[in-house]
Amino acid sequence: MVGVSRDPRSFTRRVFEAFLSAGYDAVPVNPAGGLIGDRPAFSHVSSIEPPVEGVFVLVAPGQADEVTAGALAAGVRQFWFHRGGGVGSASTEALARCAGAGIDPVTDLCPFMMLPRAGWFHRLHGYLRVRKLVRAA
Repeated sequence: MVGVSRDPRSFTRRVFEAFLSAGYDAVPVNPAGGLIGDRPAFSHVSSIEPPVEGVFVLVAPGQADEVTAGALAAGVRQFWFHRGGGVGSASTEALARCAGAGIDPVTDLCPFMMLPRAGWFHRLHGYLRVRKLVRAA
């Protein structure tokens, strides 16, 4: 998870902790490194051993292309760019870089819509989003 904050009150920390609670082996990536919660944080995706298969991007769009380039160089083939109520994490450049690598990333989805045991609001939002995707297909 790239962009996890050291601030325990941050939205990115709530997302990180929700992934852990759901049983995922989430690895925090923060340029400062150190510990986030009780887990070691890595400054770059390429520093993680063993290498990760996917990244969940929680950075501002202006940082997304650099994160994407680094993750691709580390061999990552699965990308999810966070999208909540704001602009989200994806940038035109990051999406173009993914497309150039033959990767179709997840965009426009908040993880709380898909995680088990989410609150009713998130479950409803996820249900409506999935129905919209099915109708568009």
